Parts: sequence; C-alpha cells; structure tokens
Amino acid sequence: MPAPKALRPFVHREYRVLISALAISIFGSGMWAVAMVYQVIHLGGGPLELSLVAAAGSVGLVAFVLAGGIAADRIPQRRLIIAVEGANLAVIAAISGLALAGWLQLWHVAAGAFVLGVGAAFFFPAYSAILPRILPAEDLLAANGMEGSMRPVLQQAAGPAVAGVVVAALSPSHAVTAVALCHLSAFIVLNFLGRHALAAPVNGAEDGAGSGRGKTSLLHDLREGVSYTLRTPWLLWTLIWACISVLFLIGPIEVLLPFVVRDQLGGDSSVFGFLLAVMGVGAALGSLLTASLRLPRRYLTVMMVSWGAGSLPLAAVGFMDNFWTIAAALFIFGATGSVGMVIWGTLLQRRVPSHLLGRVSSLDFFVSLALMPVSMALAGPAAEVLPIWLIFVVAGGVCPIMAVIAMMVARMSDDELAHPLDRSPGDRSPEGAPPEGTSPEAERTTTGGD
Repeated sequence: MPAPKALRPFVHREYRVLISALAISIFGSGMWAVAMVYQVIHLGGGPLELSLVAAAGSVGLVAFVLAGGIAADRIPQRRLIIAVEGANLAVIAAISGLALAGWLQLWHVAAGAFVLGVGAAFFFPAYSAILPRILPAEDLLAANGMEGSMRPVLQQAAGPAVAGVVVAALSPSHAVTAVALCHLSAFIVLNFLGRHALAAPVNGAEDGAGSGRGKTSLLHDLREGVSYTLRTPWLLWTLIWACISVLFLIGPIEVLLPFVVRDQLGGDSSVFGFLLAVMGVGAALGSLLTASLRLPRRYLTVMMVSWGAGSLPLAAVGFMDNFWTIAAALFIFGATGSVGMVIWGTLLQRRVPSHLLGRVSSLDFFVSLALMPVSMALAGPAAEVLPIWLIFVVAGGVCPIMAVIAMMVARMSDDELAHPLDRSPGDRSPEGAPPEGTSPEAERTTTGGD
C-alpha cells in the first residue's frame, strides 16, 4: 500500500536524515528563544538589554542572508549545512559553559545571538537548494508542507514550553545547556547525510557544488540572481506582493494586536498568547493539508488567492469584540498563509534553475526580513494618529488588491498553463526547453548540483 502523499518524502533516506536534524535544530531554536530571555534577565538585564540581544540576532540574519544565498550556490550544500550546525553547537556550548561557570556576561549572549543569526542566514538557502537534489520533484510539495507544519509546533510551541519548564525547575543556564544538546544531536545526525548520494556526476564536484561558480566574483553572483528575478514576472511580482504584505501585516499583528486584546476583549497577555497559538495551529494544519495534496494545476492562482483572500479577515479584527471571531480570523490567516508559502517554496525548487536557487531563496528571505522591523517601527506611530480599526482595515484590504494586481501584471494564469508542473517533474518545461530566464551559457555551465 503506497504511503500517504504527505509522508512520501520519508521513503528517501537522505530526506529522513535531513528532516530529523532540522526538527531537532528547530526545537532547539524554540528553546533558545525562551532560555535567552531569562538568561539576560538572570544577568541583570532589562528591556533595553533584551532588545539589544534580540536585535543582534536579527542583524546577523539580515546582514548575511544574501551572502548565504551566494554560498549555497558555490559551496557544497551538505558541507555548508553541517558547518552551520557545528558553529551553532560551538556558540551555544560556549555560552552554556560560561553560564555554568558563572563567567557569562551580557555581551557574550549578544555575540552568540549574532552568530546564530548569521548561521540561519547560511542554513536556510542551503536547505532550500539541497531538497530538490535528495527528493523527486513530485515529493517537494509534501516536503515543504512537512516543514511548514513542523515549524510552528516545534519552534513556537514545544520548544518554548520545554525551555520554560527547565528554567522554572532548574535555571536559565541549564536551559541553554539543553539547547546545546539539541544542536549536538542535530550535528551528529547531519553527518549521516550520504556524501555519495549527493555527489555530482559531472566534473566531480562534491555535494553538487558547481565547478564554475567559484570563478566569478561575489558581486557577479548576486547580480545574476537579482537579474534572473527581475526578468521572471511570476517571481518578481510574488516578491513584490511579499514585500507589501510584510510591510502592512507584521506591524499590526505583532504591535497592535495586544491592544486589540486589551481594549476590545478586556484580555491580558495570556489571551494574546493564545491567539498567536491559534494562528500557529492554523499555519500547521494548512501546511499539512497542502502536503497531503497534489500541486494544483493552477498553482500560481491558488497561491495568490490563498494569500490575498486569507488576509481579508484581518480587516475586521479592529471591529471585533468577541474572542472566538478574532481567533477564527487569525486561524484563517495562518492557514491560508501557510498554503501559499508551501506552494511558493515548491515553485522555487521546481522552476528556478538549480544553480540560482540559493541566491533566489535568499533574496526572498532578505526582502521579507528587511521590512519586518520597518513594519513594527511604523505600527506604533501610525496608531498615534489613526484609529487601530482603520489600520487593520487598510492592512487586510491592501493585500488582496495587490494580489489581484500581481496576478494580472505578471499574467500568472497564462504562465501556469505554459509551465504545467503537475505533469513535468524536472526543472525543464514539457517542451524540453531550459528553465525560464536561463541563458544557453548558464545552461552549459550548470553542473551535477542541479
């Protein structure tokens, strides 16, 4: 009896190794989010110090994510992923040792957070680029859905919950030690990734590193990724939509929703936390559902409608005074957003040429990350001059409009019919042409890493 579609990627040994390590690492990241907070407080830090430590991690991530994409296209992805996990282990182990010895200082935690942010900037483009090399194309949707359902459960729920218990029962330093053990376990598991299974059949490039990639400058590689994005309409306009959605949605949810809870529901921080958990459950279920189905024939349309229509319930949040209606709106937003994200990640892996995948993935990551703090910084001042209900109306209304504009300008309905992925599992189109945007020169230089 064949395995359910959502579980089909687990048939492949390399995927089982990779997803096991990722699950452990994500769980550790969730623990770190809580352990870091209470370690800073234990050292005498307040809101300012905590903000600086959190900002250090964000700076490391944003500053190096484009470099991480270039590295994913230049360096063997297996080697890069293992190196990043090893660096994470070294940093957390050092913080743990200093804390247990009583020598830890705030700047140690900030430096560690910065290095962890840099590690994430290198890890995720490499992870996105390695998936198409260890799985057949028809299993990529399920794999992306599995990650999308796993992340909110482990990083936003289980990891923080376990860390909170360890902090309460023992100490913040013991929670940091538990994080180090997670990264040690993930590092050990990653070393079971088969070197030969990922070796390139052309030019002898280990783990699929392109032999020609190191002959060009970093600026040239970055420019190549940007150029491909600009001349590929479906990709460019989905990124434009992502920029606008991050700018309009993140701030209201992260900054203004607590005031909606206080003023409209009469609730406290526990109510706010529960609403975020409901949104996370929606995201997990949406990802799992998408992983269980085939990639839709109208994949771009389904993706954009999921994103656009799923933002509409947020427009009513500023008017609602019932807990369950707000929870339903956030559940729908989380579920539809994850449906679009799973399809989006799969499209990157199936339609972007393999030798550009790391850079294009990092560009997507960069534009989202760069505007998150901008959105949160603008939400507060906007609430000083505008009623909160109006801000939510604008946020929930702009995104569906932009989704329609993106679909029309990029002619997505024509594009998805011209590139039917439901019956074309490779990087090439059904007619056998190179992937869109790929020049003959680029096609000739693509090596076994593809």
